[in-house]
Amino acid sequence: MSERSVKRGGIVGALVVSNLLGGVAVASGIAVGGLLLERFGGTSLAGLGQAASVLGAAISAVPLAGVAARHGRRRSLALGYALAVLGGALIVGAAVVAQLVVLLAGLALFGVGQAVNLQSRYAAADGAAPGARARAMSIVIWATTIGSVAGPNLSEVADRFGRWLGLPGLTGPYVLSVVSFALAGAVVAVFLRPGARSSAPVTGEADTGEPDKTTRAVGAVAALRWAAADPAARFAVVLVAVAHAMMVMVMVMTPLHMQHHGMSLQLVGVVISVHVLGMYALSPVFGWLTDRLGAVRMACAGMLMLATAVALGFVAASAAEGSALTALALTVLGLGWSASVISASALLAGTAADHVRVPLQGATDAGMNYAGAAAAALAGPILAAGGFHAVNVAAAVILVPAVAAATAAVRRGRVADGSPVDQPQGTTASS
Repeated sequence: MSERSVKRGGIVGALVVSNLLGGVAVASGIAVGGLLLERFGGTSLAGLGQAASVLGAAISAVPLAGVAARHGRRRSLALGYALAVLGGALIVGAAVVAQLVVLLAGLALFGVGQAVNLQSRYAAADGAAPGARARAMSIVIWATTIGSVAGPNLSEVADRFGRWLGLPGLTGPYVLSVVSFALAGAVVAVFLRPGARSSAPVTGEADTGEPDKTTRAVGAVAALRWAAADPAARFAVVLVAVAHAMMVMVMVMTPLHMQHHGMSLQLVGVVISVHVLGMYALSPVFGWLTDRLGAVRMACAGMLMLATAVALGFVAASAAEGSALTALALTVLGLGWSASVISASALLAGTAADHVRVPLQGATDAGMNYAGAAAAALAGPILAAGGFHAVNVAAAVILVPAVAAATAAVRRGRVADGSPVDQPQGTTASS
């Protein structure tokens, strides 16, 4: 095995461990965040916690990408985890002194951890060969499966530990989150070490994510202008946002739909669990298929899965006994999200414009979170107005821009079997 292969394996391994720990931290907090907000201001404020965290992830995505472009992935990821640690500490402190504003600020900083977990997939692709980028990213994403399952299941034990420390109820899980985020940051800082610069011209960074000083990174707006002129890059940016918005809109309303139709809370839990498994468990398979079949083809397959999921959800809304069909729809929705995000991320990682890549990745993740927040905000009124049928119809409408972008990308033929995207002729990116 070559020295380069050993280094790449160590980098991906460090990112897997940090993402696993980060996943535990995020899921542990999400499990009790709404309950903690309800204690402060009643049920009407319960949703503010998730909204604050999502906005925190969205707002931090572009600055973190800027740090990565200037100083390397290691500093960017470590800084993000440090901010998430501060957020967790603020949440615990706010619960002790009963300060709602401080709690919301802490939840916003806590959301930075989710942004870091997302951006770590791009760090796995830095320096990877073109035929292995998607697999590297998918392995890191897969680690989230373990964290997402373990985090909520540790919440009760963590809550007891917090009470033992004399802290208010429901703060113990955030103590666990602080420790997990801190360990994730330590793993990144220690093991994602600067190394020899990659000789393969597949990225403007070292294979550990150190910045290339010979190129000048651009801002997020300039990166998006660049992507708008390239059909393949535009398709990738649009698909990430669309897939996430569709997933959030349907997923957050499914428990309410099931409860309104008399289904048990236990059954709701099972359906959400299989949905989460669909999102993450098969990500290595989708990564391998993306590398073998090409990112555009796999992205189109992901859109087909998303369309199938909302069609199944529409039918399930009318079924007399729709629990099994609802579970199937949510599972396919998770699979479509996974295939779409991995393939679109591979397209972004494969762009040949070194000065654009990292800012564009940050802008894409910001758009992903903003789209998810908007979909979550709209989903409730849509459910109230037209039921679960209307939710799935609205999700199908969201898919339309991605279909249009895919059509343009295929027509231009800018990407063939996952090869790097060429910079659009006649366009330049500027700060």
